[in-house]
Amino acid sequence: MTQRIGLPVWGLPGPPLFLLGVTWHAVVRCSLLPGLEGSACLLHLSSNVSNRRLDYCETEAKLALSLDFWTLSSENLIAVFPVDPVKENYVRKVKNCIFSVAFPTPFKSRVRLVAVSKEVLEDILDLDFRVSETDDFIRLVSGERIVFGSIPLAHRYGGHQFGMWAGQLGDGRAHLIGIYMNRQGEKWELQLKGSGKTPYSRSGDGRAVLRSSVREFLCSEAMHSLGIPTSRAASLVVSDDEVWRDQFYNGNVVKERGAIVLRVAKSWFRIGSLEILAHYGELDLLRTLLDFIIQEHFPSVKATEPNRYVEFFSMVVSKTAQLIALWMSVGFAHGVCNTDNFSLLSITIDYGPFGFMEAYNPDFVPNTSDDERRYKIGNQANIGMFNLNKLLQALNPLLDPRQKKLAAQILEGYPVLYYTRFRDLFKAKLGLLGERKGDDDLIAFLLHLMEKTEADFTMTFRQLSEITQSQLEELNIPQQFWALKMISEHQLFPAWVSQYLLRLKSNMNDSDSERRKRMATVNPRYVLKNWMAESAVRKAERNDFSEQVSMARATWVH
Repeated sequence: MTQRIGLPVWGLPGPPLFLLGVTWHAVVRCSLLPGLEGSACLLHLSSNVSNRRLDYCETEAKLALSLDFWTLSSENLIAVFPVDPVKENYVRKVKNCIFSVAFPTPFKSRVRLVAVSKEVLEDILDLDFRVSETDDFIRLVSGERIVFGSIPLAHRYGGHQFGMWAGQLGDGRAHLIGIYMNRQGEKWELQLKGSGKTPYSRSGDGRAVLRSSVREFLCSEAMHSLGIPTSRAASLVVSDDEVWRDQFYNGNVVKERGAIVLRVAKSWFRIGSLEILAHYGELDLLRTLLDFIIQEHFPSVKATEPNRYVEFFSMVVSKTAQLIALWMSVGFAHGVCNTDNFSLLSITIDYGPFGFMEAYNPDFVPNTSDDERRYKIGNQANIGMFNLNKLLQALNPLLDPRQKKLAAQILEGYPVLYYTRFRDLFKAKLGLLGERKGDDDLIAFLLHLMEKTEADFTMTFRQLSEITQSQLEELNIPQQFWALKMISEHQLFPAWVSQYLLRLKSNMNDSDSERRKRMATVNPRYVLKNWMAESAVRKAERNDFSEQVSMARATWVH
C-alpha cells in the first residue's frame, strides 16, 4: 500500500507550503592542517573558573595523543552476523550474509590531508587534535592502514532507486573500518568513502572525487550545526590519482582527483539493508538483523516483546517524519531519496547531489539527473511515505495478520505526524505562540507571496526575526531587509502584514523584543547554498582550500 500525500500545503489549506527554519546553533569546528583553531572540546561547565580549568584538564587527559593505544573493532558485527565466505575482492552477487570482508585500496600517488573536524576528532573519537598531524593518522584516513584488531567490511544491501527495485547495491566505494566506543560509552561506526572497489562496486571504480567529497564534508558538518540528525565527517584527504567522471551525465567524461572522507555514524543500516533480505527470502537473517538493530539502537523496545517489530516500525515512521520536516525547515533537498539512502536511525546519510533552496520554489531539484523531478524538495514528504511503505513490505514476512494491520495503521498516521511537526516548526519561525484559527492560512499566504516574488527563502524568515513591528506597521521596509522588500512589492503584502500583526497581538505575555529574540534562534542567517559549496570546490581543485576552511570555521549566526 502506497499512500500519496496530496493534500494542499501537505495538510494545510492554501498554496503549496513546506517548513523552513531551524537553528544553526553551533560552530562547525573544522579546518585545514596545520594550525587549526578552536577549543579542544565542547563542555558543559560551571561558571567557577577553577572548576572550568580542572574539567578542561581532565578532558584533555582523556584524549589520545597517538593511535598506538586507540582501538577499533569489528567484533560486534562479525560475532553476530554470518560473513560472506568468499574472501577475494571481485564484483559478484552475494547472498546469506550482511557483510563481506573487503580491504581499502590505497591511492598510488601522493596523499594530502586537507580538512579535519576538530569536534568529531575530540568529542566523538577521543583523539587529541594533534594526532591529525601524524603520518599514522593520514595513513588511517586514506585507507593505507587498518587499526590492529579490526577487520574492514563492506555492507550488503539493496533498494528502490527512483521508485524501481534495483536489486543488490551495497557499499560499492565505502569500507567500514571498525566501531569505536568513546568515553561517553557511545558506539560510532567509522567508514571510509571513496576507498576502492568492493564486491558491491558493480561497474564503478570504487572511488570518490574531490568535488563530491568537499561537498559531503562541508554539508554533513553544517547539517549537524543546524541541529539536524546526520552522519558526521571527520577528515578529508585528496590524492593525485586520476578518476574519470561524467559529472552531468551528458557523455562528457573528465579527469578529476580521487579523495576519501572519513565519516562516522551510530549506524549505517538503512531501509535497503532489510529489503534485500526479504526480497531473497533470507528471513532468519532478517530477524537476526532486526533484533540486533533494536537491541543496539532502540533500547525502549523490549527484545522479548512479541510486537517488537511493530514498535520498531512505529518509531522509524515517527523519526522519519521528524527528519524530513527538519530538512524542509532549512530548505534542504537530499536529491536522491532512494530506500538505500534512508537510514533506519533516521539520520541524514549519503550526501550526493543535495542542495539548499535559495528562492522559494517547491519544485526545486538539486539533482540534474532527476529528469522526472521525483526528488524535488516539495515531494520529499511523499517519498518518505513511499520509502516507509517499502520498509513495511520488508517487515511483513515476520508479522502475523494482526501485526500487519497495526503496522499498516501506523503508516497511515505518517502524514499527521509529518504535518504536526511541520506546522510547529513553521509557527516558531514566525514567532507565533499558542494555537489560533487561521495560523495555517497565515503561513500559506506568506509562502504564496514568497513564491510569486521569488524571495530568498532563508533570508525572508531571518529578516522577519530582525525587523520591528513598528516598521512592519508603517510598511517601512529598510533596504537592509532586501528579501522582505522584494516581497513588499507584491500588492497583497499589506494584507499579509495586517493579518500577521493582528496574530502577534494574541501572543500572551510577549513583547516585540522577545519575539525577535525567539525567532532569531530558529531562523538561521546562513545555510550552505550551492554557490558557496561550488566556490569552495573550484578553489579546492586548484589546491586552494582556504574557502572550504573559512566556511568550516565560520560561526553560523542565528
